[in-house]
Amino acid sequence: MRLEDIYAPVKEDLAEVERNLIDTAGVDTPFLAQLLKHILGNEGKRIRPALTLLAGKFYDYEPRLLIPVATGMELLHTATLVHDDTLDNSVSRRGRPTISSLWGGKRAILVGDYLFAKAAAFVANAENMRVIKLFAQALVTISDGELQHSAADFNLRQRREHYYHWIGAKTACLFSAAAEAGAILSRAPEASISALRNYGYNLGMVFQLVDDILDFTGEEAEIGKPVGADLSQGILTLPAILFLERYPYMRIVVGILGKKAAEGLKQVIERIRQPAIIDECFDIASSFCTKAVAALEILPNNNIRQALSNLVDYCLRRQK
Repeated sequence: MRLEDIYAPVKEDLAEVERNLIDTAGVDTPFLAQLLKHILGNEGKRIRPALTLLAGKFYDYEPRLLIPVATGMELLHTATLVHDDTLDNSVSRRGRPTISSLWGGKRAILVGDYLFAKAAAFVANAENMRVIKLFAQALVTISDGELQHSAADFNLRQRREHYYHWIGAKTACLFSAAAEAGAILSRAPEASISALRNYGYNLGMVFQLVDDILDFTGEEAEIGKPVGADLSQGILTLPAILFLERYPYMRIVVGILGKKAAEGLKQVIERIRQPAIIDECFDIASSFCTKAVAALEILPNNNIRQALSNLVDYCLRRQK
């Protein structure tokens, strides 16, 4: 199942979101325009705005309200990527140089701040206080999660619960907010709003789990960043955590994680990407898939519900 097929029910409005993103880069200040075009011109999967639009399709669909909020959700996501890349000293994202690697960290942080502000402006256009508060809370959750996680780098005692909390804050909360916002703006019943919030959260968990698996199993050309990028920064994701649970005293792993050494990193990646570890990671991701699909059961059984179910399967099986 291709994303284009999943997004078919909201294709035209998602194209309007894309035009909004292009217009956001069309500022009068030449240097800012250059930075924004570099960031926004590299199309991603647009899952977050698609979630807002699809969630809004179950009840009273209002493109006038939903499109600005969908745009704001994507801009918020993009801003977090700019900041993450800067803090992690990442050199590439989606196969292209990061803003910080080309123009420096200070400028990257500033343009990320600009995107946060633009995202808030788009969301405010819906003039719905509940959605505005939801957006603000998502930003608080993302920031708080990253601050907590920053204290855990190279912590070999890190447990899965901490990891789940972190990816729930940095990824799943925005998936959840995007879906919940769509439901609120379509005047869905409270039970449906809750269902779509839970669906979005569990979908986000699947997406991030697979992203972290691909960091070990993917090819750089496919995933758009160096293989093992997280591990090289001392970030323990699920494959590394499971490996350390099985082999807590393997010297080569402890040495590299403890010293942030690039030397021997390839050997560690090869050990972590063993089938038993990767299969267990996918089993865990599948458990979140089950929760996401189950959350949809109270919603009208139509093509939108099927699209959301297909999106779960896509996120589990994607290769980039």
